Amino acid sequence: MQPAEEIYLDHVSSTPVHPEVLKTLGELLPIHYANSDAIHSAGTRINQLIQRSRSVIAAAFGVSAEEIVFTSGATEANNAIIKGIAFANAHKGKHIITSSVEHASVYGSFEFLENEFGFEVTYLPVDQDGRILPEVLKNALRPDTILVSIMYVNNEIGTIMPIHDLAKIVKENSRAYFHADCVQALGKIPVDLENVDAASFSAHKINGVKGSGVMLKRANVPFLPLISGGQQEMGMRGGTPNAIVNILFAKTLRLALEGEAEHIHHVRALKQRLIDRLSTLESIVFNSPSEGCSDFILNISCLCVPSEVMMNWLNQHSIFVSAQSTCSSKTKQPSHTLSAMHLNQKRLDGSLRIGLGYTNTTAEIDRFLDVLEEGITTYGKL
Repeated sequence: MQPAEEIYLDHVSSTPVHPEVLKTLGELLPIHYANSDAIHSAGTRINQLIQRSRSVIAAAFGVSAEEIVFTSGATEANNAIIKGIAFANAHKGKHIITSSVEHASVYGSFEFLENEFGFEVTYLPVDQDGRILPEVLKNALRPDTILVSIMYVNNEIGTIMPIHDLAKIVKENSRAYFHADCVQALGKIPVDLENVDAASFSAHKINGVKGSGVMLKRANVPFLPLISGGQQEMGMRGGTPNAIVNILFAKTLRLALEGEAEHIHHVRALKQRLIDRLSTLESIVFNSPSEGCSDFILNISCLCVPSEVMMNWLNQHSIFVSAQSTCSSKTKQPSHTLSAMHLNQKRLDGSLRIGLGYTNTTAEIDRFLDVLEEGITTYGKL
């Protein structure tokens, strides 16, 4: 019997590399191996390609090239921005704000500052849709607040935060700097960076290669580098640059933005197909909000089958989904995002995250739904 063709529905965790990016990677790797900081011609050629990539990325975000810093990914970018801004501005105050539903790299950075360096952290609550209400943030601001960090799109349920409104509130009511984790927004919704002082991006979430990220930091934001020991990246990130992936980020970004409208249209139809059929199943409830949600993420709970059992069942049929953020997937703790929404234990125990991508097809969605229903019939006990 032929094994079932794999169906990948975990695009929130990572995405397949775009064929054009893969092609360029293969072309660049054999010929551009010199250190880009070397002053000979081989190094200079690579450095020029990196600076061209930096300028292309800056233009796409509407900032200057000096405000784009290459990193190993969004986790490093989040850590560097949060800690770098907090340390550089600690003399102004030690109150910092984030939400209760952030990615582990943001949440962990705030806990680190709180536990090891005595910063006072306010973890903002969310409403039933996992969203930060602007008035909640406004009420949390204080004269000693120096940093606010809120994700653009939640990576577990897909809630789109009102970033424009939140950043405006921070600017109008405090001296704090505003950071947005934009990983799940880029290439999936139009990104508005007005009043945003710093932002984080990752290549492998937009069909690029892993180990590639970007930190956007406005020139006027005081900052202490997390990685010292070199002149690279304008002194904000020491270490020999990963030249090829830095060069590739510009192409990855261009392809993502050029295809954004078409991808959204396609994925939106797939998500609606999922919702229409899942709505007919008595044991399924939706954790993702019905409005103001990314088209690329659908979080559900199966009330009669634990998520671990259902994931194993799907995996046996070569269908790959997740139960929560991949950075927390090996813990036995329930999703902190769903917990922050005060969902009951059955919903916490039975949650599944479906991460859609533009490479998915309607046939794949239909097969996933068939196998899911079969799993409910096999293991379900209402």
